[in-house]
Amino acid sequence: MNNAYVVAALRTAGGRRGGLLANWHPVDLGAQVINALLKEIDCPPDVIEDVIMGSVSQIGEQAMNVARNIVLASQLPESVPATSVDRQCGSSQQALHFAAQAVMSGSMDVVVAGGVESMTRTPMFSTTTLPQNNGMGHYMSPNLQKRYPNVEFSQFNGAEMLVKRYGLSRRELDEFALESHRRAAEAHKHDAFKNEIVSIEVKDALGNSTGEPHDADQGIRFDATIEGIAAVKPILENGKITAATASQICDGASGVIVCNEKGLKRLGIEPLVRIRQMSVIGHDPVIMLEAPIPATAHALKKSNLSAVDIDLFEVNEAFASVPLAWLSATQVDPDKLNVHGGAIALGHPLGSSGTKLATTLIHALKTKKMKLGLQTMCEGGGMANVTIFENCQTY
Repeated sequence: MNNAYVVAALRTAGGRRGGLLANWHPVDLGAQVINALLKEIDCPPDVIEDVIMGSVSQIGEQAMNVARNIVLASQLPESVPATSVDRQCGSSQQALHFAAQAVMSGSMDVVVAGGVESMTRTPMFSTTTLPQNNGMGHYMSPNLQKRYPNVEFSQFNGAEMLVKRYGLSRRELDEFALESHRRAAEAHKHDAFKNEIVSIEVKDALGNSTGEPHDADQGIRFDATIEGIAAVKPILENGKITAATASQICDGASGVIVCNEKGLKRLGIEPLVRIRQMSVIGHDPVIMLEAPIPATAHALKKSNLSAVDIDLFEVNEAFASVPLAWLSATQVDPDKLNVHGGAIALGHPLGSSGTKLATTLIHALKTKKMKLGLQTMCEGGGMANVTIFENCQTY
């Protein structure tokens, strides 16, 4: 069987809701990343055999197979097909897995995987609220309600369930959020993101370029303090999770080019990383956000590795309780986790976050000259993907 390699990995800097990416149509934003990936490794457009893109809110500007529309808005020829993936917050991580499976099987040699989400222009939950408010029903079918009576599938409830199950204090949650901003600020200060960010021209409301580049994550609070974070009120009554300890609403796009050995020869390029292991599991959909814990154990077992073998970890900071519960269960050294900050500081552009995290992890492995990195993230419906990357460069 072939190996799967990542040869290019890029992302946009995160844009706040209503921020510097707000006037970009998500299709055109995704196309900018694809064009940058091609340029990054001087890849002929007709070499790409498929494009697989994740997006959560596939409605409005992100409807009608957003991946195919991105291809048609990019430098890729019409002959390149595309498909869109929805595995909730893990959508583009799953897109990466599908791309890797394609090249490992030999059915394809060079595939683009990525994701896009404009949470400004296509708000979170719009795929459920808009139809429900217009008489088109709700996803909770009679059989689903029978299996889960009187249950609301809620990420906010799930985040608080983790708090209770793992005995997390409000202080721990607040301190984790502060550390996310501190690490992100340090990474920004030392140009840790410079090789992974695609500079995007800021547009005005009419779609005209302002001449201003967007090349730094907007969500980082360089002046964050524990006092300021502690002053934020909980999202749920009697809860501990606040907006300050939750991921930031964010606009963004990201992508990777994946190939096998034949693809490497065709491109004449050395890989960044090899995909050593990839897996996904389903878990309790009510607590929802706990799945990264058993998913990590599952992936490590399948790859004959232990947590101590992994040099760097990326666990999506959907809420501070997610990585804190994961740390409690895995006993991983916190200094190995989200070393450049996470979604609390950098934003969580839903369908783009999978390959966004992968991009940051891959570049961190390269710059820090480390061997193995593991990425996981919680997903709506109680699922979690895990990807283990192996740095191809020896030191």
